[in-house]
Amino acid sequence: MRIGIIGTGEVGRTLAKGLQRHGHRVTIGTRSPDNLQAIEDFEDVLVTTVESIAETSEILILAVKGAAALKALTSARQGALEGKVIIDATNPLADVAPEQGVLSFFTERNQSLMERLQEEYPRARFVKAFNSVGAASMIDPVYKGGRPTMFICGNDSESKRIVENLLDNVGWDTADMGSAVAARAIEPLSILWCIPGFQKNEWTHAFKLLHR
Repeated sequence: MRIGIIGTGEVGRTLAKGLQRHGHRVTIGTRSPDNLQAIEDFEDVLVTTVESIAETSEILILAVKGAAALKALTSARQGALEGKVIIDATNPLADVAPEQGVLSFFTERNQSLMERLQEEYPRARFVKAFNSVGAASMIDPVYKGGRPTMFICGNDSESKRIVENLLDNVGWDTADMGSAVAARAIEPLSILWCIPGFQKNEWTHAFKLLHR
């Protein structure tokens, strides 16, 4: 698949290299075209503008800080996101220090960041994924307990099937939690995931949904 990743940080670079290793055609989009000359080629992954990858990619992955998510999407040409599957890997983390290892969100309790994005771009097809695990384990995770679970949600069933197939391709089981409203529960998993990191410097775990 042709996959465009919005974001040149650790998450974006890790996903780009890993997905390319699995045979996908990956391009990273930056919101700072002035920096293109300096990062024109990142370890064999092409870096170009967000506007360009929005036009040419079958799937987009939004991999920026939550506070920058809406602004990052405005870099795409108007209409380019219509009908596009957008994997939302962001979390609405507030820019404040954690309290006893517990992070804070800038969203209200009964609203998720993905719902805000979906409201702003109603014709795009957002699917929440990759937000509840560290970058190092996003692609080909290996755990003693077997394949971990990626919790996803979104309003469009076909888009979720596409994302489920992609996740299966890179080593994940998937649990579909329903519509975009479920992002209110999925996004806080990032807070839970970070607690062992801040308290015990443990950053390699993942969640797994078990059935009887």
